[in-house]
Amino acid sequence: MSAAQRAASMYKQVDLESSVASADKHQLISLLFDGLISSLVAAEHQLEHNNIRAKCDSISRACRILVGLQGSLDHDKGGEIARNLADLYAYAMRRLFKANIDNDKAIITEVKSLLMEIQSAWTEVPEVLREQQLANA
Repeated sequence: MSAAQRAASMYKQVDLESSVASADKHQLISLLFDGLISSLVAAEHQLEHNNIRAKCDSISRACRILVGLQGSLDHDKGGEIARNLADLYAYAMRRLFKANIDNDKAIITEVKSLLMEIQSAWTEVPEVLREQQLANA
């Protein structure tokens, strides 16, 4: 890795740490989703270019993020939605393990598509909450 690449990597790390330090709970989950989708896009690209080692690393990162998302679920307050999300995250991990073993880009794309729908819904949460607050005021 060149000096410029190391510097860019260090800058990204500082930028991420700054984002995390100033984020609220909703923003932290958004950052996790961003990292998750980014890892899946990278895995697709790496598989296309037969970079199997990097693909394995990207899928492993995605699975670690999914574990983090599972751990963030509040089953007491979330009820059925939390259970459904936990099941979806578990399904995604099983599929990613299979994609990793079989080098199957279609599975990665399937999982990415499912999780992008959840990410999109999560992005809308602040607006829905604001609308509810205005309606209750």
